[in-house]
Amino acid sequence: MIKVGIVGGAGYTAGELLRLLIRHPQIQIDFVQSNSQAGKQVSSIHSDLVGDLEQLFVKNIPSEVDVLFLCSGHGKSRSFLIDRNFPKTTKIIDLSRDFRLLPQAEGFVYGLPELNREQISQSTKIANPGCFATAIQLALLPLAKEGVLKEEIHIHALTGSTGAGQNPTPTTHFSWRNNNVSIYKAFTHQHLDEIHQSLHQLQNNFKQNINFLPIRGNFSRGIFASLYMTTDLSLEAIQTYYTNYYDTHPFVHIIPDNPHLKQVVNTNKCILHLEQHENKILIISTIDNLIKGASGQAIQNMNLMFGLSETMGLQLKACAF
Repeated sequence: MIKVGIVGGAGYTAGELLRLLIRHPQIQIDFVQSNSQAGKQVSSIHSDLVGDLEQLFVKNIPSEVDVLFLCSGHGKSRSFLIDRNFPKTTKIIDLSRDFRLLPQAEGFVYGLPELNREQISQSTKIANPGCFATAIQLALLPLAKEGVLKEEIHIHALTGSTGAGQNPTPTTHFSWRNNNVSIYKAFTHQHLDEIHQSLHQLQNNFKQNINFLPIRGNFSRGIFASLYMTTDLSLEAIQTYYTNYYDTHPFVHIIPDNPHLKQVVNTNKCILHLEQHENKILIISTIDNLIKGASGQAIQNMNLMFGLSETMGLQLKACAF
């Protein structure tokens, strides 16, 4: 069995990790650390785990583990690791953005399996991608691989309120978010850097503008992204690029019908849909921000790192109604 430790265990991503890990056939949860909730039952915070997990939150790291998930939030993972020494055999998966970008990655591999599967399987340190970045990159990687991203890209993407974390803010509490929609960080969202980095990895002459409008949706979880650009390619050629690229990637599905969010919520799937309108290509990409956009992808990376089936523990079903 693989011994797992979770740092920053009281937040949304840690809760999703626990829900998935307790059903993973190769996992033993050794500890769940939280500075703010130490001594409390884990199920007192993640209340759906009543009867599933009887452990208490701990404040200090009690033992060595095979894999450590860092869920403390952006800016905290780097300082956490500076203050502690772990055995070289301990694998680390960081869910913050601290190590996603070169040259500050410090040996962490960018953990998008559909981009870096081989490197992930040989690494001991993974920087898990951002949720918007995951949905948008999966929509664009096949075109970058073929070197055909030649025009600026326009993106509108709606995210659920859980993407902002568990601590309430003026734009995440129910009375503001319900029956409401708003744009934030127009053209400046922090995930743009990792998107550019990955596209440039596949298409080294990629310099086009990415016009990204992130939108706060009035729902709790999921990302629904629509992307469009001009192209001189046929829809048939583009579909072939996507089919060939994702042929060996089990969680990405290209469908002929216009997708909707409930097809992916509570799953590790990304669903893609392609359309052509005159000289424009439209790409729709949808994921669950907490699973494929965070904790499920982290487990997918863990599986690769330990030589397990990529889908182990992630055979999840959406709720279509």
